[in-house]
Amino acid sequence: MNKKYFSKILFTFLSITQFSCAQQTETKTNAMNEKIKSESDQKNPNETLDTATFGMGCFWCSEAIFLQLNGVQSVTSGYAGGQVANPTYKEVCSGLTGHAEVVQIAYNPAIVSYDELLHAFWLAHDPTTLNRQGGDEGTQYRSVIFYHNDYQKSLAGKYKIELNASGAFTDPVVTEISAFTKFYKAEDYHQDYYNQNGSAPYCQIVIAPKVEKFRKVFEGKLKQ
Repeated sequence: MNKKYFSKILFTFLSITQFSCAQQTETKTNAMNEKIKSESDQKNPNETLDTATFGMGCFWCSEAIFLQLNGVQSVTSGYAGGQVANPTYKEVCSGLTGHAEVVQIAYNPAIVSYDELLHAFWLAHDPTTLNRQGGDEGTQYRSVIFYHNDYQKSLAGKYKIELNASGAFTDPVVTEISAFTKFYKAEDYHQDYYNQNGSAPYCQIVIAPKVEKFRKVFEGKLKQ
């Protein structure tokens, strides 16, 4: 068993517990320990700059969270996974384009690894609710990982299996894991939304508490 990978899964399990204020039993923890599998022997083929694409509800929240992490160079809000070229926000919100609201993350793997980004992804939203995050409902808000290579596909798949086996969530993880095809950048007013509109009610009520909780868990991984 790869001890480094085991510790990351265990840390994710404990962090999710803290983040959601859920009470996990010793039995569940022991069961998780018995079912953890070893990390893939594959290595990230991109050593200096890589891209990750995640959908986890409203991209305003996702962008604000990932921008906190050291090693993340940029986060762009946009749309992926649909059938319509160059969709508008209004079209995506109709639920008819097939797109999800996503963030595309440019990061340095030497500083923040893909599995650490996955840890942040699982932690910062509820991956057990199908096509819904909080009050946002529809396929555009689905939990989804768009992998860019076999390394990302393998790691995301293993993480999902192991989280389900661990009992970290009461309900099964329903996160979609799909091949990345095309990313469409969202309109300019969606970019850097939290930093530009921090005093807006949605930012204060919805985004700010998520960012605060995230910062507490990832204290050692944040930008200075």
